[in-house]
Amino acid sequence: MSSKDWIEKDYYAALGVEKSASPDEIKKSYRKLARESHPDHNPGDPKAEERFKAVSEAYAVLGDEKKRREYDEMRSLFGSGAFRRNARGGGQPGGMPFDVSDLFGGGAGGGEARFGGGGLGDLFSSIFTGGGAGGAARPRGPARGRDVETEVALDFSDAVRGVTLPLTLRAPGVCETCHGNGAKPGTQPVACPVCHGAGVTTRNQGSFSFSEPCRNCQGVGTIVEEKCPECHGTGGVTKTRTLNVRFPAGVSDGQRIRLAGRGEPGERGGPAGDLFVQVKVRPDELFGRTGDDLTLTVPITFAEAVLGTDLRVPTLDGTVTLRVPPGTPSGRVLRARGKGVVRRDGRAGDLLVTLDVVVPAKVSDEARAALEAFAEQTPPAAREHLDARVRRVS
Repeated sequence: MSSKDWIEKDYYAALGVEKSASPDEIKKSYRKLARESHPDHNPGDPKAEERFKAVSEAYAVLGDEKKRREYDEMRSLFGSGAFRRNARGGGQPGGMPFDVSDLFGGGAGGGEARFGGGGLGDLFSSIFTGGGAGGAARPRGPARGRDVETEVALDFSDAVRGVTLPLTLRAPGVCETCHGNGAKPGTQPVACPVCHGAGVTTRNQGSFSFSEPCRNCQGVGTIVEEKCPECHGTGGVTKTRTLNVRFPAGVSDGQRIRLAGRGEPGERGGPAGDLFVQVKVRPDELFGRTGDDLTLTVPITFAEAVLGTDLRVPTLDGTVTLRVPPGTPSGRVLRARGKGVVRRDGRAGDLLVTLDVVVPAKVSDEARAALEAFAEQTPPAAREHLDARVRRVS
């Protein structure tokens, strides 16, 4: 990503958000657009692939707080015309004529001088070496690859117990033919004859010395004379790869699993980025979850609540019998210890069983007679505090 991209491209528009959007709004929009334009969902659609690249590039900047701040500063600075040439073609007194296109190879010779997207500070430190010749700009060294994010849906039981699943990704990877150097097998990149391997060139103009990435080698320091037939000299190809990913026991909905070094490959021998897997847990038809505890609601009859009973309930790995004491009210929670989510230290949460006393909508004549006899033998519920309030407001 070049610094020119930072000025000319509107990453907010690419993600469809306002400049004042919060990080959560930016992330939400990115995920939606990335899913819609992902190559796996649009096979053979080059336009969708370009949209996916544009969305990913925009999020790589706006999703990083530091890069977003530098991007906003740079767009504000150059958008104000602070560094554009005087409208009549002249420079400021004591200065020099200057145009922003000079920074990016817009003059004779063409090409685009790339600054690696290092931000506002790197841009000026690499261009203005100050007060005459002798200043030196930093050559482009190895660059870390971008992080990649994907999403995986797990069954409830797999999330609780842990599971290893194959994950298929279609993303940029190192060309296996040239092993990333871009040269035809049997050949090697050679030092650039213009910058002699430094990756930068220096020229004087007025009172400033300009150091910029070499346009002949794009700041790499080497050129490929015979390009790899597979990647055409880029060193990378888009390919499908399958990884076996281990999801630990107890992984929760919304959790991100980080796989170091499994993202996009680095440039010029730099380290690869990371792969972040966003976990979505499918709900279970019986069980819920609160932290390391599993939850379950079990209906019981009025008679079971009054007289008590032994209740057999399912767990994720079998069954357990719980004692319902006589006189149990609806909503009481019984605890089956150790039947929840196993923690990383080996300890386990509990299964929390909520009792729900079911009141039948219809009863037989015999049942009604029995209930009436029961009511005659049962003292009324204590409602004196309610009766007192009713008398006061009547």
